[in-house]
Amino acid sequence: MKIADQPELYRMRHSAAHVMATAVCRLYDNVQLDIGPPTDEGFYYDFDLPDRLTPEDFPKIEAEMKRIIAEDQPFERIEVSRAEAERMIRDMGQRYKIERLADIPEDEAITFYRNGEFTDLCRGPHVESTGQIRAFQLQSVAGSYYRGKETNPMLQRVYATAFPTEKELRTHLHQVEEAKRRDHRKLGVELDLFSIREDVGPGLVHWHPRGARIRSIIEEFWRRKHYEGGYELLYSPHIGQAHLWETSGHLDFYREGMYAPMDIDGQAYFIKPMNCPFHIEIYQTRKRSYRDLPLRWAELGTVYRYEKGGVLHGLLRVRGFTQDDAHIFCTPDQIEDEIREVIRFAHDMWRTFGFDQITAYLATRPEKAVGDEARWEQATASLEAALKAQGIPYEVDPGGGAFYGPKIDLKIKDAIGREWQMSTVQFDFNLPERFDLVFTGPDGKEHRPYMVHRALFGSIERFFGILVEHYGGAFPVWLAPEQVRALPLTDAEIPFARQVADGLQAKGFRARVDEQPDKLGAKIRRGRMDRVPYLLILGPKEAETGHITWRRHGDGHQETTDPESFARMLAEVGQPGARAPEAAAAD
Repeated sequence: MKIADQPELYRMRHSAAHVMATAVCRLYDNVQLDIGPPTDEGFYYDFDLPDRLTPEDFPKIEAEMKRIIAEDQPFERIEVSRAEAERMIRDMGQRYKIERLADIPEDEAITFYRNGEFTDLCRGPHVESTGQIRAFQLQSVAGSYYRGKETNPMLQRVYATAFPTEKELRTHLHQVEEAKRRDHRKLGVELDLFSIREDVGPGLVHWHPRGARIRSIIEEFWRRKHYEGGYELLYSPHIGQAHLWETSGHLDFYREGMYAPMDIDGQAYFIKPMNCPFHIEIYQTRKRSYRDLPLRWAELGTVYRYEKGGVLHGLLRVRGFTQDDAHIFCTPDQIEDEIREVIRFAHDMWRTFGFDQITAYLATRPEKAVGDEARWEQATASLEAALKAQGIPYEVDPGGGAFYGPKIDLKIKDAIGREWQMSTVQFDFNLPERFDLVFTGPDGKEHRPYMVHRALFGSIERFFGILVEHYGGAFPVWLAPEQVRALPLTDAEIPFARQVADGLQAKGFRARVDEQPDKLGAKIRRGRMDRVPYLLILGPKEAETGHITWRRHGDGHQETTDPESFARMLAEVGQPGARAPEAAAAD
């Protein structure tokens, strides 16, 4: 849940930020203050001071914060005129606050909050006194440009968190540590899945063989499920002439996210940031009848968007990525059934990949919107009916829809309880108008089709990063890039190990032999570090009997059986969506 939806926690964390700033001002000289807001994860405060803060300073700052809390200082709200506010700030010598004061609209009250000797320009709200702040902990310090601009001074941002109870704080800190252990950037290197090379381009992903194998499994499954669901797959160009993006509105509303145009034969071309205009162009290649609808078109389309260097984050925020994009063109009578099927489809996909906790947010018509109001009402009702039909819990976000249509955002929770925004089902009344899309109805007249944008994963890159962290790199058998590794005890068992691996490969399994001249213990450790679901221990006894001894990742269980029985077991636990014992243990 967002911090903005938790007013009591918001006030406590906001107050804790002031307490931290009070402590820093007590402990250090010449402290310049910027801002200290609460966040979904905790709070932070930006400081400019001569001393370089490090985590080694945290115990000292935390001890001072505890003293301030023990003093139970009241938070006092002070409302002043703009002139008085400027005088107070100049008397305090806080140069950044002068600029922040200028940001406050003329018709808005100007307030300060005081606790003890500390006074800060602040809208509030806060708890009644510092004594109401309970469990907190400082977490990290990082550089942060003032106002987020690289040309401005670099400040020191101290991150911290606070909760109503020690138990909630400990739970959160455990989740933070577990998130570090599962960080897809770290595991991507350890498991040799992908890399992002700064000398090639920040935000541009290189898929290594093991990562590419998993990606191909995901994409093959995605394609098969879409064909089964009545979709047709498209491929579209990577660049298009400027007029296409002018018609779609991207050059008006999304220009800063697009890369510079290229001149080709005297025409300006842009690399695509989205796939939808191309799908619309395909729709327009022929006349469409109501008998042709619905059209369900999907594409794994790679797009490129400019993201500032400061927000790039592994696979979760990149500059080149592949959307699992789909567009549905249908009649008004078909829309409710189509939306219901999209929600069911998304729910089924997420459960197959191991995500069982799904919530939804229904965003409705904003004040400024395009399209007939009756269409908005029908579209919103269709979205809500689909959610109810699937039994998915949802919250309504009044006025949170885009100007061109209402939407559903589906969020999932991973293995350690973090919520991720994933699937989106978005109505669009804008592009059908801009591109003048029509179909011939049963009355022989032209009508405007409904258009729905739909993405399940959002992007393959981001989904892959989340998947790595969800499983901690220990993928279920059906997704593992290497399902079985044969470990010959000595060189004498290598021929038998190859025979076993070849037999499994012939049955469609992903198996290989570790032929390195290491002792068995080293091979087992290597297989465990690589998160290989099944390791086969093959010594003289196994070579003589033709049996195999296998152990699975995560629990150390070991068993001896014949290769055929092992293959049947592997086929069962290797089905899409199967939760094999080792995957559960890895969670």
